[in-house]
Amino acid sequence: MMGIMTPSSALIVFGGLPGTGKTTIARQLTIRLAATYLRIDAIEQALRDTGLPVGTEGYAVANALAAENLKLGRIVIADCVNPVLASRAAWQQCALQASAPLVEIEMVCSEPARHRQRVESRTPDIAGFRLPTWSDVVSRAYEPWDREHLVLDTADCSIDDLLARAETYVRSKIG
Repeated sequence: MMGIMTPSSALIVFGGLPGTGKTTIARQLTIRLAATYLRIDAIEQALRDTGLPVGTEGYAVANALAAENLKLGRIVIADCVNPVLASRAAWQQCALQASAPLVEIEMVCSEPARHRQRVESRTPDIAGFRLPTWSDVVSRAYEPWDREHLVLDTADCSIDDLLARAETYVRSKIG
């Protein structure tokens, strides 16, 4: 009798300020890799909708869901701002506990005018979700990354090019 083959698990974490293209690229990569998709904005809005506090709780829920999916041998893609070293350390710990590779991708937009236009022209795709204003984005605490990761600049690249670069990088890290 043949056993069920489970794929190798991996945790792919997207980070970057709002309006840099994280969700666009993360969703497409999720489809290409047949991965599990976890979006912090959706988790946090569900917490708000039930009257629960939102702070580190959304990340804690996402880490727990990621850990469960990694145990099943799944590739997990987390879509989040991931603004501080503590949140990045929690993702790293999640991957380590599951003996899964961690692949980190930071989305940036190096042209402030283009970034601002994206932030100001977005419409919410989560019921009840309040998108951040440009003032919210530029005043947000965002700590520099302290380890190897892919940086994708959405200022002058096509979605197709960014997606191809992300997929190539991920596949090189997870085998």
